[in-house]
Amino acid sequence: MDEKHIVRIVSETGMNARGVMAVAQLLEEGSTIPFIARYRKEATGSLDEVQVQTIRDLLNQFTELDKRRESILESIASQGKLTDELKAKIEAAQTMSVLEDLYLPYKPKRRTRATIAKEKGLEPLAQLILEQGDIDPMVEAEKYLNSEEGDKAVPDVVSALAGARDIIAEQISEDMVAREHLRQLYHEAGQFVSKVASGKEEDSEAAKFKDYFDWTEPVMTAPSHRVLAMRRGANEKFLSLRVAVPDEEAVALLEKLFVKADNACGVQVRLAVIDCFKRLLSLSMETEIRLETKKKADEVAIKVFADNIRQLLMAAPLGQMPVLALDPGFRTGCKLVCLDAQGKLLYNEAIYPHNGAGQAAQAADTIIALCQKYGVKAIAIGNGTAGRETEEFVRKLNLTGVTIVMVNESGASIYSASDAAREEFPDLDLTVRGAVSIGRRLMDPLAELVKIDPKSIGVGQYQHDVDQNQLKTSLDDTVESCVNSVGVEVNTASKQLLTYVSGLSARVAGEIVKYREANGPFGSRKDIMSVSGMGAKTFEQAAGFLRIRGAANPLDSSAVHPESYAIVDKMASDLGTTVAELISNAELRKKIDLKKYVTETVGMPTLTDIMDELSKPGRDPREKFEIFQFADGINDIKQLSVGMVMPGIVTNVTAFGCFVDIGVHQDGLVHISELADKYVGDPNEVVKVAQPVKVRVTAVDVDRKRISLSMKSERSEVRAALSRKTESSGSRPDNRPSMSGRNDRNDKKDKNRRNDSGGMFGSSLNIKL
Repeated sequence: MDEKHIVRIVSETGMNARGVMAVAQLLEEGSTIPFIARYRKEATGSLDEVQVQTIRDLLNQFTELDKRRESILESIASQGKLTDELKAKIEAAQTMSVLEDLYLPYKPKRRTRATIAKEKGLEPLAQLILEQGDIDPMVEAEKYLNSEEGDKAVPDVVSALAGARDIIAEQISEDMVAREHLRQLYHEAGQFVSKVASGKEEDSEAAKFKDYFDWTEPVMTAPSHRVLAMRRGANEKFLSLRVAVPDEEAVALLEKLFVKADNACGVQVRLAVIDCFKRLLSLSMETEIRLETKKKADEVAIKVFADNIRQLLMAAPLGQMPVLALDPGFRTGCKLVCLDAQGKLLYNEAIYPHNGAGQAAQAADTIIALCQKYGVKAIAIGNGTAGRETEEFVRKLNLTGVTIVMVNESGASIYSASDAAREEFPDLDLTVRGAVSIGRRLMDPLAELVKIDPKSIGVGQYQHDVDQNQLKTSLDDTVESCVNSVGVEVNTASKQLLTYVSGLSARVAGEIVKYREANGPFGSRKDIMSVSGMGAKTFEQAAGFLRIRGAANPLDSSAVHPESYAIVDKMASDLGTTVAELISNAELRKKIDLKKYVTETVGMPTLTDIMDELSKPGRDPREKFEIFQFADGINDIKQLSVGMVMPGIVTNVTAFGCFVDIGVHQDGLVHISELADKYVGDPNEVVKVAQPVKVRVTAVDVDRKRISLSMKSERSEVRAALSRKTESSGSRPDNRPSMSGRNDRNDKKDKNRRNDSGGMFGSSLNIKL
């Protein structure tokens, strides 16, 4: 642990130095982020998971910077060019860009025009011209002429001066001050310039990038989704993309730094400056800015994805009850499975409710009989092809006491072909495995979705375009956070779910399942220590997040860590009662004076957490499940008309709005300007994934399968329309402000909607890939 890193983190984040130091130490010792945030609050000053993750990421970033620093120092030293002054500058560099600028003049490079000129012996001439003394460069150049042949030939004055300018141009391009000034210009005045690639104007595949066929936008303000969209179009050869600045401004900036005299040498330097910018620095800066904006766009997109994944994983579970699940289909039929309350497969077959009256009647009889036989309390129906039609069929059966729910089946096919599914159901068809996943997803979204690569769940924004390592780290953090915040029932959890428990590796998770299968359910948390690979450190990290329902010690089903059991025992003993009575009796808990139990290692944060847990042991932080139903009779986009108000489920939240499933096999877009009657800066302020919403259809494009939706009240829409009409006619009566208030800021963005969302109506095309 490097103290200078701690100092820098404190300076950049404003976090408490003692807390940062404690987190760094705990991470070094192998503690996980959930464990640190939940069970080491005294040491960290109650830093939360996000803050602990920030510390970890910065420590990793600074470590990488140090590795690069050492590599650069070794490289320059091996060249015999490492001076004390240069070493001090390199050691003081705080960013990778500064470090690379310092290294650039010493970085081994391919043979350039400047190196060729140096081989011809023109470097002294270049330095003489760069000094810009009152000399005639043409006269001086004559001294460097020779009659050699090949690469070392300098046949005339023009060639000599050109070579000298090549050397000067490269020297300017490697100048740290020049690069920093130009970098600032690109940040402040740089523009993304996107054009349709030659010959692609009428290409049907290029049409999805039509909004960027002639598009210019400032680098500073370009949002993440547009940066990534333009980059994708360029990568797929449909667009040409540049980052440009006004040439005259860039050249003037460099001339100010390097042209020092109004004489013949100054003219040569000015020519070198122009060549340097056009041939070297413009390309270098453009590459740097493109990488930098890509990094920032990645960060935003990854955060959007992580937020969506969190909301989806933390969606309300139906709970443990017998479920019948259907993976719908027309010609191939619906795959039907029956699961018990723990999600165990009891029965499967195919039914054909959409293949004629005879088979429909047989399918109805089958469903009714199976619901009675297995005591089914809920039916889960996948929302893919034939989903709405299958839902309509099942609802007409009027099953008493059975809840019917449409389930987002995104990723179910990925799971059905996975190693985990093959291991559990080696002899079953892929579609049967998919139906099992749909049923389990209704019972407990978190437990089922962790079996799928998060990138395959379909709630991201350009997830295949962003830095994949960074994306994986973020999604792993998110899944781990969700799993540990809910807690895991160790006697029923899958290997995949256990793998995300704090401290548990895939191997140890597998050993837990093997032990459970061989010895029966665990009776206590202490029994978990008998699992192969479960050392003291692993147990410390994992135990508080593992639950054992019905254990003799009621604390084993709570989030109280075993290291704190003695505290709870002491509390109960001091009151002359039992732990069980302490949990069930709120009046007894009120008598506890927490100050009596503060020690050097246990403070009020931990004691407060213990009391909260005793009041609701093993509580699930997820919301209560609510039944949702799509609009009856509206199953296809062709049945939509402008003005319809319909129930929907948010399937994806992006920077420019959200996508909503309204039950017509095509999600609609609620643009950010249509999310609420007030101004919305961030869609997450208003909506989250899996949230039921009411939407109004504002536009439908059947051919392009695009639906525009609004969550504004109709009254607000009328006011906004009147406001726009008044503005278009001149000015508002009496110069009064718009009745729509802050929402005008969104209304003004309507003209940019095509570019915000990838199309006039928006599309999930760029989101679900």
